[in-house]
Amino acid sequence: MTTPAAREGRTPRRASVADWRERGARGERLVVVTAYDATFARLVADAGADAILVGDSAGNVIAGHETTLPVTLDQMIYHGAAVRRGAPDACVIVDMPFLSYQVSTEQALRHCGRVMQETGAQAVKLEGSAPGLTRTIGAVVEIGVPVMGHLGFTPQSVHALGGPRVQGRGVEAADRLLDAARRLEDAGVFAVVLELVPAALAARITEALTVPTIGIGAGPHCRGQVLVLYDLLGLTDTFTPKYLRRYADLAATVRTAVRTFGDDVRAGSYPDATHSF
Repeated sequence: MTTPAAREGRTPRRASVADWRERGARGERLVVVTAYDATFARLVADAGADAILVGDSAGNVIAGHETTLPVTLDQMIYHGAAVRRGAPDACVIVDMPFLSYQVSTEQALRHCGRVMQETGAQAVKLEGSAPGLTRTIGAVVEIGVPVMGHLGFTPQSVHALGGPRVQGRGVEAADRLLDAARRLEDAGVFAVVLELVPAALAARITEALTVPTIGIGAGPHCRGQVLVLYDLLGLTDTFTPKYLRRYADLAATVRTAVRTFGDDVRAGSYPDATHSF
């Protein structure tokens, strides 16, 4: 893909995590969109998103799994590299999938390094805040790999949490989540995703941290928001969580287009002379 900078003879400058931090510090709301392929990555970048998150939700959205647990490291590298090729100047963050970082710090270092080498991403995202994991995050950050944290509902722990449920309700649960966020900041994360967290608690965590919070189902007080592109476009029209606002109804558009194509083929009106050599 030829970028505007390349057409003008300039060397393109990739967006960076440092830029993102500075924008959050200035009080700007950060826009993050989850995408999995080159075509959609190009469109998301053209539309001005601050970052593209290559989510292990590809397991649900692309592969049709019920959870993110079957997603492999090689699959995340495949999707991450595709997104980077489609959006060469964008800030790209790649989810580390289940069992790619939990077994040991050495494993996490090796696998996070593979993601950075083989995708061209600027950062990785790891779920959770257990003491062993925060030590691992610190080690990953220490070798120069930016890490985004993820708290609240963490999809890789879906069975332990009893499904996609709001986390942090009640005084004790809220305090534990706030402490977890502080531990992640101390470990060196550059941002924290808050998923399915009460709005008041998300506001409290946001005020307590110096790094940006990125909400999904966490109310309006986070310093940024993230949605899966397929969800905000209305392509996943059977997915109806309370937090989701659809900004298009492309599922209906796709069905109509395919039906019209089928009608034209069956009627013999496509291809016509205009579409033939």
